[in-house]
Amino acid sequence: MVRVTLVGAGDIKYHYAQILKIKENKIEVHLNGVAKALKESNSELIVTPDKGVSFEVAKKYKSFGGKKVTALAPISDKRWGIKHLQPFLDEEISGRKIVDEVIDTLNWLEHDSTHNMFGDVTLVLAHTLGATRELCGGYYLYKLFGGGKPEAKIAMEKVHPKISAGSRMPFHTIVYSPFVKEKLPMEIEKYVEKLGCKVFYVKNSSALLSVLKKLGK
Repeated sequence: MVRVTLVGAGDIKYHYAQILKIKENKIEVHLNGVAKALKESNSELIVTPDKGVSFEVAKKYKSFGGKKVTALAPISDKRWGIKHLQPFLDEEISGRKIVDEVIDTLNWLEHDSTHNMFGDVTLVLAHTLGATRELCGGYYLYKLFGGGKPEAKIAMEKVHPKISAGSRMPFHTIVYSPFVKEKLPMEIEKYVEKLGCKVFYVKNSSALLSVLKKLGK
């Protein structure tokens, strides 16, 4: 079993239909395929419960009988709060809640910095400002946790007690190629490799399922 953190576009029509020129019926096919691969690999999902592709995949995953969805939400945040997230936290499919567990990420700034650190693998479903920030921020913290910068090494449990990236396997990334125009910058990939991790590019849901099964062994 692999815990997969999803990152992607909040505005599905703008990113996938307008920027990438994917037809709406094809977007739906991809979303269904990704959700089924996550379910069939017995993966657990970690998402921010908000509008966008990640929560749409989580809904489909649950409708297909998916195992568990954990939501990351800064419940303790006093500056902006999470009122806009509440409908997603409460949403159900066929009488079954989509979200099974909520992890309090304390405040929005810490949420954005630690978002990718609560799972084993990050699944990239778009190159957006937020998704790229979360991916790179996660790897930078992973570097600090692992001693990649000895003068600033920190214990991950002091950042958040439920952070677990790298505790069971290297902190890999999977990029779903139909949902991105370009690969990650070569320099970013080199830093990921330096940390002992890999970036997998999958061309369809079958390839995604194959990689998830291998990582879950």
